[in-house]
Amino acid sequence: MRRGGTGREIGKGTLSQHGSERRPLPPRESTGRARVDASRRRRLVARTTLAGVVLVTASGCADNAFTRLGLSDPASKEAPTTLHLWQGQWITAFAVGALVWGLILWCCFAYRRKRHGIEVPPQTRYNLPLELLYTAIPLIMVGVIFYFTAKDETSLLQINDKQYTSINVVGRQWSWTFNYNYDASLENGQGAATDSATAYDVGTPGQVPTLWLPENEEVKFTLTSPDVIHSFWIPNFLFKLDVVPGRVNMYEVTPDKLGTFIGECAELCGVEHSRMLFNVKVVTPAQYQQHIQSLIAENQGGTLTSGCGTNTTEVGSSLTTTGSGIRCVVGPMTSVKGKNAVGGDAS
Repeated sequence: MRRGGTGREIGKGTLSQHGSERRPLPPRESTGRARVDASRRRRLVARTTLAGVVLVTASGCADNAFTRLGLSDPASKEAPTTLHLWQGQWITAFAVGALVWGLILWCCFAYRRKRHGIEVPPQTRYNLPLELLYTAIPLIMVGVIFYFTAKDETSLLQINDKQYTSINVVGRQWSWTFNYNYDASLENGQGAATDSATAYDVGTPGQVPTLWLPENEEVKFTLTSPDVIHSFWIPNFLFKLDVVPGRVNMYEVTPDKLGTFIGECAELCGVEHSRMLFNVKVVTPAQYQQHIQSLIAENQGGTLTSGCGTNTTEVGSSLTTTGSGIRCVVGPMTSVKGKNAVGGDAS
């Protein structure tokens, strides 16, 4: 190789210092070999397409598992809201991924050196319209995703107080207590279920409790904890909510499928976190009422401690319905004041 002037000599061709001039191409491959390579590429594309079709078809036959994108089969009237939000965001991600990968592959093939004989293609810099475009598009996409997420979240957390069944779920290390017909967000613990007798069920790490729910009836969950943060999660309802000491979090759900489902704690809460499991049994309203009466007959009437008093309760005082508890604040942790689990200011 010899250097001279402002260019470089390579064989019999010459490139400028910017590498933008053409140079002689190497001899073309034989026509036969090119045809073989093209045939191989067509077979590869055909096989890849066929594999994708088989995958989609086989997954679609498995109770729409593919279209759910890994989520559990919805078992409540509210669950499709979460499912559709999840699907929309995955569709957006797939579209963006396809665009990015398409542009990358297009550049790899359209501007390959073998095709043009250019060492370094012309570089584009300081293209203001292009820079504004790829800045504005992501901002618009994030804004749209945020809008639908906020809309669905507001809908899922809406409390209408028209439900008949109220259940206080107590997360504790390391199991669950279910206080039926008790609303921990109210002063007296009684809500729309005032005329229904209260009952409780309690589990241990070695004995998984079962949460009974009536089909096609709105159920209000009020979540409390006497110790650390837990997370109440029923995968088939496609929703979970933290159980926070000193806080009464709540949401409503309407089970619409009979059957038995699983539930668990979705927040690392200690050494026995993996054993914080429970079953969920969705039954007819008549069977639900029979279960409440059977609990009462087994001396499980009333309620166990929720670990949470009312907003007017002094810290550590004895409560008539829930035992000793801490002062709790109802609702999300924004713009409210109260006492947390250690008696400090939670503002």
